Amino acid sequence: MYALIIGASSQIGLAAIAQLLEQSPDLQIIAVSRNIDTLPADARITPLQSDYSEASIKEVIAQLADARGQIIRVILCLGILHNDTIKPEKRLEDLQAEQMAEVLRVNAILPALWLGALPSLLAGTHACSLAVLSARVGSITDNRKGGWYSYRASKAALNMLLQTSAIEYGRRAPNVSLLAYHPGTVDTPLSAPFQRSVPEGHLFTPAHTAQCLLKLMAHPGPAGEARYLDYAGDTIPW
Repeated sequence: MYALIIGASSQIGLAAIAQLLEQSPDLQIIAVSRNIDTLPADARITPLQSDYSEASIKEVIAQLADARGQIIRVILCLGILHNDTIKPEKRLEDLQAEQMAEVLRVNAILPALWLGALPSLLAGTHACSLAVLSARVGSITDNRKGGWYSYRASKAALNMLLQTSAIEYGRRAPNVSLLAYHPGTVDTPLSAPFQRSVPEGHLFTPAHTAQCLLKLMAHPGPAGEARYLDYAGDTIPW
């Protein structure tokens, strides 16, 4: 059996790989990343390089033909909050089309392309759990503070894409359970500029949030309906 980690060189991706290596000795791990040089060297890991273009995604799927129907865990660790030129917007006047497009591309469009490429690979008789890294701020119902326009919108879009995909997966690959996962605030470069406001005890290590995620994935949800859960297993309103 296989686990497929996309965005494997991210901090959460690496933490998930480490735990799968330790906890599931019979599981082979397929690690997809832009930079495979940062992946651990282990005989159970198959590294695959991808720039996440549509052509590259198709190439990866083709390379995984031998694993068809045998993948039981998929984690999409793709995401962006900020970089040297992108910052979360505090006011409407901060909105910039190019910045918004890039955040939407990374946080919603790229995961959607993977969701579109995977059904024929995952369909089978083995229960498969597929998780994407969402965020609580993607909840429209739970939005009480405002701000962070592009990030909120991209995660809300991701949630809708996942829920809509779950309906189609329910017809084409009913063995697959889809999960939108809020990892909390994790001590990674993504959250580094915003950690001062995190309450004591709520800044998590990548290992902790990966452990929480894998526990949730061990109990798949119903076919045809995505779940939106946080690290504690609590349901977040869409």
